[in-house]
Amino acid sequence: MNKLGLLGKNISYSFSKTYFKKKFEDEKINNVTYQNFDIDSIDSFPSLIKNTADLKGLNVTIPYKEQVIPFLDKVNKKAKAIGAVNTIKITKKGNLVGYNTDCYGFKKSIKPFLKPHHKKAIILGTGGASKAIAFSLKQLNIEYSYVSRTASDKVHFTYETLSEEAIKKHTIIINCTPLGTFPDVNDCPKIPYKAITNKHVLFDLIYNPEETKFLNLGKINGATIINGLDMLKFQAEKAWSIWNL
Repeated sequence: MNKLGLLGKNISYSFSKTYFKKKFEDEKINNVTYQNFDIDSIDSFPSLIKNTADLKGLNVTIPYKEQVIPFLDKVNKKAKAIGAVNTIKITKKGNLVGYNTDCYGFKKSIKPFLKPHHKKAIILGTGGASKAIAFSLKQLNIEYSYVSRTASDKVHFTYETLSEEAIKKHTIIINCTPLGTFPDVNDCPKIPYKAITNKHVLFDLIYNPEETKFLNLGKINGATIINGLDMLKFQAEKAWSIWNL
C-alpha cells in the first residue's frame, strides 16, 4: 500500500487529509493512504522518512516549508527560486525531491478576478507561503510590497507605517498570515480597512472560516473577496500529478 501524507505542526485541522481521503473514495483509488505527520521539530523528519515504509510523497505546511529544504536531495527549479517547498516526491531510489505547487494554486485561483487596474499588491506576512505568492505576482507582472510586524530590507511597510494612501494604491491585498484562522475568528491583520474600495481584491490564504474577518471587512467596503479553498484544491491536484501514483 502506497502512503502519502502531510508534514506539519498542530495539523489536526488540516484540509489535505480530508481532501485526499474523499478523492480516493470518489475516484476508487484504493492502493493509497493519506495521513498526517505531525512533528514538533524538523529534526524528527529523517527518522519519519526512515521509519515509514512505502512512503511516496508528502505535502508540507506551516512551519516546515523552508525548514525542510536542507533535508532534501534535490529541489525543483521553481521551488528553489521561491525558497519554499510544499510538496515532496520520494523517488523509486528513495531520493527526496522538493516542489512548490502553492504558486500554481494561487495563480489559478486569482487570475479570473484580475482586471487591468490590478497592478500593485500588498502581501501581509513574510513566511513560506508568502514567498510563493510573491513569485506568482512577479509572473503576473504585478508589483508587490511586503507588510510585516518588523521592518527589514525586504519589508516595505510595517503595520504601523501602512497608510490609507498605500492601501488605495495597492488594489490587491493578500493575507499570508494565520491571523483569523479558526478558532480565533475575530482576529485579522491590523490594516486601514476603511481605505478599501470596490476596486480592491482581497485574497486570504485561510479557508477556515470560509469568510475571515479580513475578508468580511473588505466585503463591507465593496471589495472582491477570495478565500484559500480553491488555491488549496488546485495545489493538491498539482501535487497528486507530481506523485503520479
